[in-house]
Amino acid sequence: QVQLVESGGGLVQAGGSLRVSCAASGRTSSSSIMGWFRQAPGKERESVAAISWSTLHTYYAESVKGRFTISRDNAKNTVYLQMNSLKPEDTAVYYCAAKPGGSVYASQYDYDYWGQGTQVTVSS
Repeated sequence: QVQLVESGGGLVQAGGSLRVSCAASGRTSSSSIMGWFRQAPGKERESVAAISWSTLHTYYAESVKGRFTISRDNAKNTVYLQMNSLKPEDTAVYYCAAKPGGSVYASQYDYDYWGQGTQVTVSS
């Protein structure tokens, strides 16, 4: 089992920046691929970014390319999502997820472990 705990969400003005973190504990060998997802009110959960253990492979949704950066510190079992140039449409609950292996392009349904989510609100 892997436990994931997100932190760092909050309220920010449009154009601002925010960094959310996700700390993994437990069987961290099962968190080779880690991803960020988000769900806005009334919308389906969507993929935002993902990163491999080696950090050589990353994935970004088109809507966040050039604005968001995913990174990880394996020594701390933590993955980060740096969000810059935030827009009101980025408002959502952001979830961290992990899976033992495979591709960074995997569907959310392939992830085995999920955090509880952290709210990010971008005001206009």
